[in-house]
Amino acid sequence: GGGGKTLAMSAAMNNKGQVHAYDTDRKRLAPIIERLRRAGTRNVQVHDDARQLEGLRNKLDAVLVDAPCTGTGTWRRRPDTKWRLTQKNLDERIAQQQDALSEASAFVKPGGALLYVTCSILPEENDQQVARFCAENPEFSIVPAAEQWAKIFGSDAATPRLKDAATVTLSPASTDTDGFFFCRMQRKV
Repeated sequence: GGGGKTLAMSAAMNNKGQVHAYDTDRKRLAPIIERLRRAGTRNVQVHDDARQLEGLRNKLDAVLVDAPCTGTGTWRRRPDTKWRLTQKNLDERIAQQQDALSEASAFVKPGGALLYVTCSILPEENDQQVARFCAENPEFSIVPAAEQWAKIFGSDAATPRLKDAATVTLSPASTDTDGFFFCRMQRKV
C-alpha cells in the first residue's frame, strides 16, 4: 500500500539518516503521513513539490524509482485489468518511466545507487527500460543481482528470473508472488 517501500527503507536504516519520499500526486502521499506516524518513523521527509528537492542534486546515496507502470504483475489478483491495457497505455507508461529515471538520476551522487522497480512483467517496462537508460547515461551501469539475491535469500528461496544475472523479475510462476521487477544501477565515481 501507500508508503510501504518508504517504511521498509526507513526500517532498514534503523530510523537513522534521511529518506525523502516524493510523488507528484499529493493524493498518493496522503496515506504515508499516517502510516509513518503510527510506525514511529522519524527519518522520513515527504515532498510533493520538486522544488523542495533541488538542494539534493548529486548528493543522495541511493534513489529508488518506484516507476508508474501498467501493473501487469498484479494480473493474478486483478485479472480484469489485462483487458484495459492498450498499446497507447503502454507507450505512455514507458515515456513516464523514462522521465522518472532521467529526473531521479540527477539526485544520485557519484558512487551512489539508482534503484528501479515496477510491478510489471513486461520487458519494455523493465529490462529494456534500464538498458536504454544506461546506454543514454553511460555514467550509470547495472549492478548484477544474482549474487546479492542468493546472499540475502539463500539457496532455498524461490528463484526469480535473473536476466543475465543482472536484473530480478518475480512472477507467480517463479516465486509465487505478484510480478515485480528490480534493477540496481550505480553511478560512476
